[in-house]
Amino acid sequence: MIMAGIATQARNLQLGLKKINLSSFLSLGSVKSYSVFPPSYVKPIFKKDQQALLQETGEADRLAHVPIKPAFHDETCSEFHDPIARKFTNFIMRKGKKALARSLLEQCFETIKRRQLDRYHNSKPEKRSQIILDPLVILHKAIENVTPVMELLGIKKGGNTYQVPVPVTENRRRFLAMSWLVKTCKEKEARAPYAEVLAQELINASNNTGRVVKKKQDLHKQCEANRAYAHFRWT
Repeated sequence: MIMAGIATQARNLQLGLKKINLSSFLSLGSVKSYSVFPPSYVKPIFKKDQQALLQETGEADRLAHVPIKPAFHDETCSEFHDPIARKFTNFIMRKGKKALARSLLEQCFETIKRRQLDRYHNSKPEKRSQIILDPLVILHKAIENVTPVMELLGIKKGGNTYQVPVPVTENRRRFLAMSWLVKTCKEKEARAPYAEVLAQELINASNNTGRVVKKKQDLHKQCEANRAYAHFRWT
């Protein structure tokens, strides 16, 4: 009886340890964490242009004697690495098909390059300097033009729900801008390939025109119209 009780306690202890390990693993999720390193460790600088700037300012000599954290697996010094494009690929991706999302973005960039080159060769020489040929620059400019500053938040007061204008955080602004671009392309009624529709939307947004820019402007107009409820943010 004593041996059976000891065996039961050992088995319960093993199950408890497994549950603790599983819960700690699930709590981490996919969040990147540097918790295993002390706070004295500094983040790595993996971009070559930033490293060259550190060499010019002399900051590299100081960092040579400071412990540095290792870089993540998706951080690279390649000239083709762009954090905005990588994040936008994740917004395009559905059902975990990362290769398909990356292929669609590459087709989109190719379409942008072809259309901008055609526009460049068909325009007058004095206007060619205003035409952007780099698809990455167009993507960055499009996201910047459709990024909202304010949004409406439903706040309940006295039994009524008021649409209160509130400022948007940086992560929320980026999320809204990218999700609007992706969703607007899916709402397009024309039977065109997704990559071509996305390319046209990015070109229009980079020129501060198009449906997504109008969506941002309409949101700002609604925030301006509801500015009388702005004081509800602090209640």
